[in-house]
Amino acid sequence: MIWILRVAASRAATRTGLVCGCDQVCTARRWVLLSFRLLTFNTLFRGRSRARIAALARLLDGSSYDVVCLQEVISPLNLAILRRSTRSYRYVAHGPLMPLVHGGLVLLSRHPIERRLFHRYAFTGPPRRERLMRKGVLLVRVRVGDRHMTIANTHLSANMTDDWTPGNPYARVEADELGQLAAFLAHPNVTAPLIVAGDFNVPRDSPILGDFLATTGLVDVMAGDEETTYRPTPELPFPKPIDQVLATPQLSATTELVFKEHVRLADGSAAYLSDHYGIGAAFSL
Repeated sequence: MIWILRVAASRAATRTGLVCGCDQVCTARRWVLLSFRLLTFNTLFRGRSRARIAALARLLDGSSYDVVCLQEVISPLNLAILRRSTRSYRYVAHGPLMPLVHGGLVLLSRHPIERRLFHRYAFTGPPRRERLMRKGVLLVRVRVGDRHMTIANTHLSANMTDDWTPGNPYARVEADELGQLAAFLAHPNVTAPLIVAGDFNVPRDSPILGDFLATTGLVDVMAGDEETTYRPTPELPFPKPIDQVLATPQLSATTELVFKEHVRLADGSAAYLSDHYGIGAAFSL
C-alpha cells in the first residue's frame, strides 16, 4: 500500500485562471492552492454521551471540515447516531466494533476512503480500566480528486497523575505508546506528507512529545500555543494542552479551538459537548 498526501489543485487552479500559455495547469503554481480543513475532537464517552453525540453530529453536518477525527466514540450505538446525522460525510472509518469501537476512534470524510487500518498499542504499565478501550491509531488513506492523503487519528493512555516527568509510570506508558506510533509511521509505505491528530494526553511542551517529533520529523502546527485544550475544572483550574495536530514540515496550517461554549441538546437543555475543546486546522501547501 502507498500512503501519500498530495491534494489535487488542478480544478481550483482552472477556476481561478491560474493557467499557463499552453492551456495546462501551471505546475509552479498548483501546490499553493491546497486547502484542506480538519477537526480533531475528544467526544467524552461518559455522562449524556448519546445526547451530546447527536448535537455534535448536527454541527458537523453543517460544518466546512473535510475530515473529522473523533476520539472516545466507544459505543457502537453512539457511532450509529453519529452516522445517521452526518449524511454530508459519505465515508467513515473505524476499527472493529465488538464489543466496543476499538480505540474509540472514528474518522469521517467527505472524500472517498480507499484504505483504513487500525493498529492497537501494546498495553504496558499499571493496571487500569482503559485497557478495555484498546487504544491505538487509525490510519486512513483518502482520495481527493486524483490524489491521495493520509491521516492518523490517535488516542494515547491517560496520565492519571498529570505528572510527565520521566520517572512517572504513566508518562513512561505514554512514551512507550509514542514509540510504537513512531515505529508504525516509519513503515516505508507511509510516505510524507502526513497529518497526525488526536488526544495525545501529553502536553505540547513535554519532552515526551518533543522526542516523538524529533524521531518522526513531524512538526507541531500549534507550537508555542499554550492555551489549554482541556476544559478547566475546580479540581484542575490550569490544565495543559494535551490534544495535538502534527504534520510533515511542508504543510502549513492555521488553527483555532472550537466547541468551547454550551450547545443546545435535543431536549432543550444546555451542555458542553465534551471535557475537551476541539482543534480546527486549515492546511495549505
